[in-house]
Amino acid sequence: MSKLNRDFYNRDTLTVASALLGKYLVRMTERGPLVCRISETEAYIGRMDKASHAWGYRKTARNQVMFGPPGFAYIYLIYGLHSCLNFVTEQEGEPSAVLLRGGLPRGNLETLAQNRFGLSVHQLSAYQMAHFLDGPGKLCRALSLSREENATDLTGGTLFVCDRLEDVGLPSHLGDDAPFAVHIGKRIGIDYAEEAADFPWRFFL
Repeated sequence: MSKLNRDFYNRDTLTVASALLGKYLVRMTERGPLVCRISETEAYIGRMDKASHAWGYRKTARNQVMFGPPGFAYIYLIYGLHSCLNFVTEQEGEPSAVLLRGGLPRGNLETLAQNRFGLSVHQLSAYQMAHFLDGPGKLCRALSLSREENATDLTGGTLFVCDRLEDVGLPSHLGDDAPFAVHIGKRIGIDYAEEAADFPWRFFL
């Protein structure tokens, strides 16, 4: 299996954020693998980034996993409602992470749709299909991820990223093998972060 190993995450955060695009996020469940293709990420680097939870190396009970080794999940709540999935990057002690902002549904669509909308995939409208996983909270809801999965080892067998759908027993998806461009822009929803609000640290297909 081409599961990403710890060395993949133990690199510059911007490099990891860009390299994750087009790969497959997998959540293993009793009902089979829940899979999405990663389509949008944002980088957060605590030592220099006023938008980061660990800006200035500020360590709290919530963000402590960011200070640990790379290749672990950092999941937090926003507005007390929506979970956000991040991947810890760089060497231990450097609090950095990549936020997964969006994905494209690829595996076990029926369960993804039930988790996300409470509907069968065949009941979804064109609008719901177009906006299935285009937000960090939507992605976590569809994959049934919450704070309970915080600090999950991404090199383990329950939550991981791989290069190919075939690695989890799924057929390749039409069009996924085509070359794609990586677009870069400002991150979303961080107007409070002063100069960091203008950092071009969002990457998307």
